[in-house]
Amino acid sequence: MASSTAPTIPSAPIQTKPTAEKPGTAHNGWTALLPVLIGWALSIVIIVAGVLAMANGASGSLQVKIGLGVMIVGIVAAVAMIIPSTGFFTLQPNEARVLVLFGEYRGTIKSTGFYWANPFYSGTLSHGEEDPATTLKKAFNDDKSDDSTATTAVRSKVSLRARTLNGPKLKVNDKNGNPIEIAIVVVWHVVDTAKAVFDVDHYEEYVSTQSETALRHVASLYAYDHNSETEAEAAGQITLRSNITEVSEALKAELSVRLAPAGITIDDARLTHLAYAPEIAQVMLRRQQAEAIIAARTKIVQGAVSMVDMALKELDRDGILDLDEERKASMVSNLMVVLCGDSDAQPVINAGTLYS
Repeated sequence: MASSTAPTIPSAPIQTKPTAEKPGTAHNGWTALLPVLIGWALSIVIIVAGVLAMANGASGSLQVKIGLGVMIVGIVAAVAMIIPSTGFFTLQPNEARVLVLFGEYRGTIKSTGFYWANPFYSGTLSHGEEDPATTLKKAFNDDKSDDSTATTAVRSKVSLRARTLNGPKLKVNDKNGNPIEIAIVVVWHVVDTAKAVFDVDHYEEYVSTQSETALRHVASLYAYDHNSETEAEAAGQITLRSNITEVSEALKAELSVRLAPAGITIDDARLTHLAYAPEIAQVMLRRQQAEAIIAARTKIVQGAVSMVDMALKELDRDGILDLDEERKASMVSNLMVVLCGDSDAQPVINAGTLYS
């Protein structure tokens, strides 16, 4: 008897709750420095006292034993003083420290100064990330399979300064499917340290990856250049080449939405390179030249027609010549040749008449 198996129902994805940044607690470093120095001084005094007692006592005497015990106590005290001494740290302007105690987030310190906090606050976090300089250097690279770069633990200090991501050229397709080369520069900084450290892994790499994704998406929304035959249609069309400001704003808005979960804000995003891909660059250049020639010829013809019309009206109004339709046609033909020609006209003296 065949057994039936119930269909497997996929489970709903786990929804992670965004980490909310909160202020941490740390003490003034100068206030805590005094008792730490006193502790170190007492430890040294105890060690010295034990050494002197051992030096002044006879071998095997009670004084030597007491001195040895005192020296051991002093050494233990000195070793114990190492723990509170590791609680000091400084913060420079636009720098923050994330406080993590045994895996629990306890807050963030953003004020500049000299501080002392619980020595057991983690100086590094559990997950590893590449060095930021190496990460930004590898951003947008097509070959990301190089695993030779050593990873280090995430530092508890997070820079709040503005950073620049200068991406190399990417080959993408515009709205019309034409392959183009495009590159951007992104200026960003961390505003929420908790989200940057706990909600995403490797937030520098997250910025570079999302920047590439946003650039490809925005480039696919617009054409490289105007393709409309009429100026009226071309006037309302946003293109990558002609509307740099609008495209930059769209790119900035796209990146802001993508990087908000990581606690990162975008200060600026601009295109640094824009060109047709090499395989179609020559074809597009000839097309642009043809369009430019057609546009120039159109202007020339429009101007020539206007000048001929003006000349005929002036002659007719002033009564200088009484031209029949055939003479007008001949005059129009000659004027159009002169006005629309590429070379200078060569005057020819006609000694006869139009009908001879």
